[in-house]
Amino acid sequence: MTDPLASTVLLDPGSPRDPSRAAETKLLGAVQARLDHPTVVRTARGMSLFGEHAGGWLALGLLGAAVDRKRRRSWLGATAGVAAAHGASIAVKRVIRRPRPDDPSVAVLAGTPSRLSFPSSHASSTTAAAVLFGALLGRRLTPLLVPPMLLSRLVLGVHFPTDVLAGSALGAAVGTVVKRRLEQR
Repeated sequence: MTDPLASTVLLDPGSPRDPSRAAETKLLGAVQARLDHPTVVRTARGMSLFGEHAGGWLALGLLGAAVDRKRRRSWLGATAGVAAAHGASIAVKRVIRRPRPDDPSVAVLAGTPSRLSFPSSHASSTTAAAVLFGALLGRRLTPLLVPPMLLSRLVLGVHFPTDVLAGSALGAAVGTVVKRRLEQR
């Protein structure tokens, strides 16, 4: 029987044949051990729920459009950018097909809508929201919002470190492109 993932091994930065996977698993286990506290896990689960399918960010963007009538179009464009970042991460996941962490040293503390891990959609949508909403609010939200969301995905054991870094990079790229387009209007 042929390996169904054989065609994606070269694309998959987390393939079992990739020696970096062991290092990432070890780092993931270390993060979980260091932050193993009920309050941290509860907070991470809340962040996970907020970021699921970018729902919390989309709701905040729509709230911004409802409240800030003068810039409603910009808020809607920014919200569409968040949705685009989320959609882009889903598309990349389906191409890369990297499985989520599955090692006895890693505790999976939350459910996920798929078994695919790379890149983190929570990281993508959060970073895009930070870039786009931050621009509308005149504040740098990236340092405030992004690190906690990325860390929460590790605390919950649902992503490898490179998943969250790649997701954040994708969200930053999409957010920056959309922000420039909105500024040109």
